[in-house]
Amino acid sequence: MIAGIRASGAEKRIFRHNDLDHLEELLQEIERSRPKVIAFESLYSTDGDIVPIGDICDLADQYGALTYLDEVHAVGLYGKRGAGIAERDGVMERVDVIEGTLAKGFGVMGGYIAADRVICDAIRSAASSFIFTTAMSPAVAAAATQSIRHLRASVAERIAHRLQVDKTRRALWEAGIPMMPSQSHILPVPIGDAQLCREASAHLLERFGIYIQPINYPTVPRGTERLRITPTPFHNDRLIDQLAKTLREVWESLGLRCETNLVPISRPTSLRPAA
Repeated sequence: MIAGIRASGAEKRIFRHNDLDHLEELLQEIERSRPKVIAFESLYSTDGDIVPIGDICDLADQYGALTYLDEVHAVGLYGKRGAGIAERDGVMERVDVIEGTLAKGFGVMGGYIAADRVICDAIRSAASSFIFTTAMSPAVAAAATQSIRHLRASVAERIAHRLQVDKTRRALWEAGIPMMPSQSHILPVPIGDAQLCREASAHLLERFGIYIQPINYPTVPRGTERLRITPTPFHNDRLIDQLAKTLREVWESLGLRCETNLVPISRPTSLRPAA
């Protein structure tokens, strides 16, 4: 998405993270008749927080802007049919362009946008990154189609996913592992030091065979380095307990801070079962 903005050559203005007041300030500075697009994500992958899509659509309507929503971390995992946060929140029809992936939740590869016919035809005709990309193979297309078809009909995987995320959050809390507030299945564990973050990830992989992605600058600001834990429905209770115990051991071996005075956690509303 960022590469597309840069390649367009258009003027860009960046609003502060999930700060709709700042977004409105920027929109007020631009005349209503000037074409503009608000580009944003539904679920931010380093903090695990969720954007108020409906409120952004309200601003877009008020100031004459199109909306471009990145749902790559949410498709397959949220919504009655697995279409993402916009579906879960009942605002899909209000978004002009929705970008998704066939990897991550759908487990294959490739990606897509969903928009009206005019926008899709314009992208097919003019987008260099589309024109000069090799077409998806029939085998991959068939696998993606089957995965989407299954997750549109089945909620079992999404329910199991929510349960295992809650169990993981609880296990880490009981082990004294610090966690950043998260509204989703993404559980960021703060470390705050780039070297220690890399060492913690390396210890987990080399000593215990557990891979957890370290998130360092420039993905996050310096001083906010973290591990990103993303449980799946296939991480069973034994694996979750093993992760918590292993993290505690790594934390103690590296001299990282453990939580001692913890407040009981509650089930996040963003993980409620699909209606």
